[in-house]
Amino acid sequence: MESAESAEPVAGLVDGVDAVVLDFYGTLVRMVPPLPPTHDSVLRRRGLHTAADNWGEMWSAGPADGEDHREHSVSEAAYRAWEVDRLRRRALDRGVPAELAGEVAAELDRATKTLTLELFPDVLASLARLRGRGLRIVVCSNWFWDLDRAVDGAGLGELVDTCVASARAGARKPHPLIYRAALDACGTTPGRTLFVGDMWEPDVLGPLAHGMRAVHLYRPDRAVQGAAPALPRGAARIATLRTLTDPA
Repeated sequence: MESAESAEPVAGLVDGVDAVVLDFYGTLVRMVPPLPPTHDSVLRRRGLHTAADNWGEMWSAGPADGEDHREHSVSEAAYRAWEVDRLRRRALDRGVPAELAGEVAAELDRATKTLTLELFPDVLASLARLRGRGLRIVVCSNWFWDLDRAVDGAGLGELVDTCVASARAGARKPHPLIYRAALDACGTTPGRTLFVGDMWEPDVLGPLAHGMRAVHLYRPDRAVQGAAPALPRGAARIATLRTLTDPA
């Protein structure tokens, strides 16, 4: 592992690349009020207090980072059924009565996806400048089946060429399968592709291992706290997307 001082300089990050792949949540958008109902609140409203006590963190109920689920990603219907069935099985394991488990799982699934998203202030101008340089822009995210609709809903439809969602790719970052799908979407080689995101393993180490260049977006108002790891060779760190095209 190289030190931050010996990693790639910030200037010229997009020099020599044909495509920029960006993570979605935490990189382009953040969650704002009204916040989604928590799984805990859904369970307690139904009087399922034992299940709520044993449920665990809400977001841990979904697929894990790096998980290969291509057998369930054959169609939108198959994937959505798998999402709900995961929650149903978890509910049963946590003590939800069998006659309620399916109904509860469907409500928990809706709660997980009831998100209000807002663009970070630097996104529109930064992506427009990247497009102005003739670069292909791809969003690659550990996300639900409808990533393209979420991107459009955030107002990015005209600035993004295509989206690669883990739900459709069949695996979640940092699994190699989703990076291959992103490169196919870019129509580029790994060495001509820059990956930008806020998560360390999915957005930095994973792309680097697949031959891409990587930029760690370490926003001052990031959702994930903690010290930034030392940068490996081939990676850079920025605090705003504006730095991609305007280092000053």
